[in-house]
Amino acid sequence: MLRGLLSFSSMTMVSRVLGLVRDQSISYVFGASAATDAFMVAFRIPNFMRRLFAEGSFSTAFVPVFTEVKETRPREELRELLSRVAGTLGAVLMVVTALGLLLAPQLAEVFAPHDPHKFGLLVQLIRLTFPFLLFVSMTALAGGVLNSFHRFGLPALTPVILNLCMIAGALWLAPRLQVPILAMGWAVLAAGVLQLLFLLPALRGLNLLTLPRWGWTHPGVRKVMRLMVPTLFGSSVAQINLLLDTWIAAYLITRSQTWLSLADRFLELPLGVFGIALGTVILPALSQHHVRSDREGFSRALDWGLRNTLMIAVPAALGLMLLGEPLVATMFQHGRFSAFDTRMTALSVFGLSFGLPAFALVKVVLPAFYARQDTRTPVRAGVTALIANMVLNIAILALMYVFWVPEASKAGGVWATLAQTPGLHLALGIASALSSYINLVLLWRWLKRDGVYQPQPGWGRFSLRLALASAALCVAVLAGKSLAPDFTSAPVLARIGWLLALVAAGGGAYAIALLAMGWRLRELREH
Repeated sequence: MLRGLLSFSSMTMVSRVLGLVRDQSISYVFGASAATDAFMVAFRIPNFMRRLFAEGSFSTAFVPVFTEVKETRPREELRELLSRVAGTLGAVLMVVTALGLLLAPQLAEVFAPHDPHKFGLLVQLIRLTFPFLLFVSMTALAGGVLNSFHRFGLPALTPVILNLCMIAGALWLAPRLQVPILAMGWAVLAAGVLQLLFLLPALRGLNLLTLPRWGWTHPGVRKVMRLMVPTLFGSSVAQINLLLDTWIAAYLITRSQTWLSLADRFLELPLGVFGIALGTVILPALSQHHVRSDREGFSRALDWGLRNTLMIAVPAALGLMLLGEPLVATMFQHGRFSAFDTRMTALSVFGLSFGLPAFALVKVVLPAFYARQDTRTPVRAGVTALIANMVLNIAILALMYVFWVPEASKAGGVWATLAQTPGLHLALGIASALSSYINLVLLWRWLKRDGVYQPQPGWGRFSLRLALASAALCVAVLAGKSLAPDFTSAPVLARIGWLLALVAAGGGAYAIALLAMGWRLRELREH
């Protein structure tokens, strides 16, 4: 599993770094405006679907069934299952894509209710980006097959194609179009096609490249669908919460949707490289342990995933919370992106980063249910967290309205005040973080109830090491920040130098503290 994790993580690291360059390119060319709000919303809708399928419900339903057939049935039955799943999934997604194209005005009305200019751009962008769902979901199917054969590198590399296309769209195509932001829609559409074509040779190499065929009545397809439908909620609560946050942000000050989307980018690196990577790598292993009735191996694999997730997610969350403004200023404050945009984006980074450990741990805990083909339990946790997020959004916004907004600003009424007061989008990030912890606590409680996981020895020592090393990180970063200049006004080279120094100080303090307490690299291996 460590080899698989390193393979997947290294490819995902390339993707996430290019994703950062992508957002830098967009911010440099377009800044933060109604046009970028429209694109961020239009891209979030199919991107939400991508998370649902590529990193969520489809993979978690398909991989255990595919692994079971691979382990116990002839190769021809494996080809038949893949053919039927591809044909059925493709047909369903073609219908969903067609509905998305037809209902683009209605979707735009939800996310841009009071801005005619943003509404018109959003309709055009939704119609360009929505077909991405069809292509990326078929890419997810191919990636699930490769993951089942423990080939994690190529599927993790496919998002690189998306990022390269979007960088080209911002820097090359946008200046050549009458409506520049539409270049981003064309870039997303092209990337969807190229990603699918990229994985087909690998399927051919496994002798699994077959023509899609309709197979609604095929028992394997029915089993995948039966497992998949409940997981639509269970594996994507964080993404549904972000989508709801995007909707609520439509009623806040213009650019709030852009600030939220850019803040999410900073969580993508630790979450994608480690949280999602660990969940992806651990699912086939847990499925094999379950098929073989190896309860000890199941517990050992899950324990390994939990510890390694915490080793990265906790210091990453603390680092992001402390370095939000320096990171945003260094990465994005160029071209049309202002110091005010930096401060507002940093607020979102702070709120969302608080939930990073929960976001990452959920990605590792969910496969413990899906590997046993239990998809109902995560739904209960997911729906509860979803409701909690909506309640928390309203409650925290109400508290901020009462205690944050000056009385003089409230003369125009609640809705006018919300649309004119900067900073209220912080409530959305905090609510998402808190709801993710609720989701995690419920999942953990029910996992313990099922009795399939027994913690391995050494958790007390591990927790003490983690706490002390994290404290060392915080002290080092805070000490460095006290010496650093104001990042929103410092020259670019000074920002880069100070940010590297702060990251090195925090990371170095964390690593030195761990080593001083006896931690060694061999502990990354599964025991």
